Amino acid sequence: MGASKGQKLSGMQKQVLSLYRGFLRAARSKPAEERRQIESVVSAEFHRNSKQVDRKNFLYIEYLLRRGKKQLDQLKSPDTIGLSSVNVGSSKKQNADT
Repeated sequence: MGASKGQKLSGMQKQVLSLYRGFLRAARSKPAEERRQIESVVSAEFHRNSKQVDRKNFLYIEYLLRRGKKQLDQLKSPDTIGLSSVNVGSSKKQNADT
């Protein structure tokens, strides 16, 4: 892991990584085709947010964490077979307002 070289992670960074790992674990319980689709959506969403969201915009990051936890709870349900990406407002607008 990147933090093994003495770099300490903040509490929020740990929460984001934990959420990401939670999605990947939940994807393992789904059929192979859905698993690949879920992993692809999760990876793209986290990557997009890492590039677009200002790291100092704590309120927006906390909002994304809460939204992600709700999505993860839904994904863990045996009735849920997939995941879709939803663009909720533009993070560029979020950054411009601050």
